[in-house]
Amino acid sequence: MTFDVHQLDTFLFIGAAVTLLAILAVRVSSRAGLPSLLLYLMIGVLLGESVAGIGFEDYALAHALGFGALVLILGEGGLTTDLGQVRDSLRLGAVLATLGIAVSVGVMALAGHYLLGLPWILAVLLGAVCSPTDSAAVFSVLRVVPVPRRLTGALEAESGLNDAPTVVLVTLVSSGAFGEYGALLTLAIIVGELAGGVLVGLVVGWCGGWLMRRAALPASGLYPLAVLTLCLFAYGAGTAVHVSGFAAVYVAGLLLGNAELPHRAATRSFAEGVAWLAQIGLFVMLGLLASPGRFDGRTVVVALVAGLVLTLVARPLSVLASAWADPMSPRELAFISWAGLRGAVPIVLATIPLSEGVPGAEELFDVVFVLVVVYTLLTGPTLPLVARLLGVAQRSEPRGLDVEAAPLERIAADLLQVQIEPASRLHGVEVGELRLPVGSSVSLVVREGRTMVPDFRTTLRHGDELLVVTPRRQRQATEKRLRELSTRGRLAQWLRDEPE
Repeated sequence: MTFDVHQLDTFLFIGAAVTLLAILAVRVSSRAGLPSLLLYLMIGVLLGESVAGIGFEDYALAHALGFGALVLILGEGGLTTDLGQVRDSLRLGAVLATLGIAVSVGVMALAGHYLLGLPWILAVLLGAVCSPTDSAAVFSVLRVVPVPRRLTGALEAESGLNDAPTVVLVTLVSSGAFGEYGALLTLAIIVGELAGGVLVGLVVGWCGGWLMRRAALPASGLYPLAVLTLCLFAYGAGTAVHVSGFAAVYVAGLLLGNAELPHRAATRSFAEGVAWLAQIGLFVMLGLLASPGRFDGRTVVVALVAGLVLTLVARPLSVLASAWADPMSPRELAFISWAGLRGAVPIVLATIPLSEGVPGAEELFDVVFVLVVVYTLLTGPTLPLVARLLGVAQRSEPRGLDVEAAPLERIAADLLQVQIEPASRLHGVEVGELRLPVGSSVSLVVREGRTMVPDFRTTLRHGDELLVVTPRRQRQATEKRLRELSTRGRLAQWLRDEPE
């Protein structure tokens, strides 16, 4: 079939309209506490053959496009993750993505075979497909849930790393290699591919960062494109040497996103926009692939039972088995268990057995689709309530300080815009009493619409806006000092003049 200019016109018209609708839907979903993926899936279902009549049953193409979208989403996840904030949670996230996945797959496989009556191959596939969490689903909801960073960091690391082992497992089972190799050899292959992918990501991330710091590109817009291309190169290099490309792209993005590169803020913004576009296209495509006419009573019952086992048995056991990596309280572990949202990843993984022609794969896809929609509707909106009931939600206190930042790329510095709120104890403190880290200074004070260049004796007041210039390496220490002063006033303890 040819694709001419008239079809291109139609595609651009419909595609632009659907994309704009999907972008506007983000506001609706965020207010409702729902991942935007649900709205995108529903848009795809409405456009599909059951409603609007657009047919799409090319499973191999869906598999390929789904992987391409996941590569972009994982790359953005690495580029926009603050390594300093999640470093302490990486160990738990990595264990959840490996040992936790193994426990979850085992529990779901046993339940699928003995409880739901599925053949062993479909039972194992059900466990492998449903076990990984989805970063897009998790963090679109966690943005409105005030919980400690160590919890969100563990969930973020898990969702970035658990795609790799499950992709390998689903591919091996769908191709029949699992039966040929056996469990132990399959486990060795998964571990080897995951470790190899991490190594490739480290090499590409380090070398790419070194290259970008020394490249003098003629236009600033080329830097974000080059960094995202390096992430894609990491995926391609990983697959070329037969290791996990998904692990490689996430790790490379993590290193590049935390390197001191030119135009870093613009790079992150560009990657975020590309990832949103990939998510919209992915979810709408998966909605098109689904056919509600196939969702009979058995499909719904199997999906509900499998979801119950996954949510109430497999996920808690996987979190409990991984808890040794970073000991937490039972309440914190319970929240991590409940916050393991599924999203596009399980549905994309379900296209692998479809493209391989595994018997019963179509039923498996329908079960996974219904499971993801139903249990995302259940767990997503209830996360704030669960966080409060478990006592892990941070208290919502009046803010004393509101800080925004903008990069000053040419001098490797950041410009902090600081708003002194009514609850702040910075009121009455003189600029000279701030004792900011060496190199940081208050360059401007805006009071009641008037600007002034402060001196050491300038006294700060509620409602003032400060512009603080800080070297990038001192930014965290500067923000910490300002927040200490805002909380405890001029007598806030200052242990050292220069942070480590």
